[in-house]
Amino acid sequence: MLTVGLDLAAEAGNTALARLEWHRGGCSVRGIQQACEDEMIVDALLTADKAGIDCPLGWPVPFVEFVAAHRSGNVAVPVGTRGRDWRRNLALRLTDRVVHERTGLTPLSVSADRIGHAAMRCAALLSRLAREGRPVDRCGTGVVVEVYPAASLRLWGLPYRGYKRAHDVAALGRLVDGLLTAAPWLDLGACESLCRRSHDATDAVVAALTARAASRCLATSPESHELETARSEGWIALPTGPLDDLRPPVVRK
Repeated sequence: MLTVGLDLAAEAGNTALARLEWHRGGCSVRGIQQACEDEMIVDALLTADKAGIDCPLGWPVPFVEFVAAHRSGNVAVPVGTRGRDWRRNLALRLTDRVVHERTGLTPLSVSADRIGHAAMRCAALLSRLAREGRPVDRCGTGVVVEVYPAASLRLWGLPYRGYKRAHDVAALGRLVDGLLTAAPWLDLGACESLCRRSHDATDAVVAALTARAASRCLATSPESHELETARSEGWIALPTGPLDDLRPPVVRK
């Protein structure tokens, strides 16, 4: 099995892509690419059994409706709603609120933060992927699933804060140490030094690990009453078990 993890940025320079190959009893990082252009990303997604993308796959339904209302000059704040609450409803997706309830973390707002630029790039990539014959279900049932590395790390009991601070390679190194201790079956190989230098590379590996969890039904998915919204907004897959559950079994003769 091949899982791909994509730490997607608006521009190629800060985008990293990891390929993880799963085999008897373990997993090996086949390679990590940086400064990934669109063609490289689409090619990787086409070859993946499952791919985790660290980027929103859609926008909040109320925000989309707000933009349409604004275009027609018909914006109205619901009666009895405080402006702050109304704006928060426009800024956060259903999955963002679920992630906060489960982990205490709040993903960046795709409609109010700079991550919206990356989401625009992502939307174009997913449309291109569909044209190549691999349609995308934003709920995560297809080849692509939305992931949030910080939340995955927290749920796996690993360091999830501070490792992205500029020049703080010590914090990033502690994360890599913790990851290898928790998953001794994970072989970073020649990519280990890169993971210790680049949080983008490490996030790409975590994204690929979370993709494995989603493929094994070891991650959250929308409930029936959440499906319609998630199909539009996207859904962040959160691991539901320990990291070691991802390890393939050792087949004994």
